[in-house]
Amino acid sequence: MTHPTVGHPAGLPDDPRADVTAPTPECPVEITLAALHGRWTTLVIRELLRGDRSYSELRAALPVLSDKVLSDRLTHLTKTGVVHRDRHPGWPPRVRYTLTPNGHRLGPVLQALWDWGAALPAHTEP
Repeated sequence: MTHPTVGHPAGLPDDPRADVTAPTPECPVEITLAALHGRWTTLVIRELLRGDRSYSELRAALPVLSDKVLSDRLTHLTKTGVVHRDRHPGWPPRVRYTLTPNGHRLGPVLQALWDWGAALPAHTEP
């Protein structure tokens, strides 16, 4: 029996969705890139990989990040199914953010991106 990747160059999936001439919304790579879209998104995910956090804990961990951008990133990640927002009743209401199982699966993706970038020579601006 032949392995399914025999005959395919390294890194190219054996999937009919990969045989396209332009990006499509159904492409798994495009879906992943859309989930990671936006500056600071990877750092928000990194913090949530360390455990569930409240909004204020995320703000403290990323002090340069503005409230608006943090709120936008959390909303985006919630809509894409990466983050779960758990609101507890009471005053003031308590909200905790946790990664969904799909969100946790981004850990190795971020590690692969880090490894790839770390292997390149340092980028210098012209």
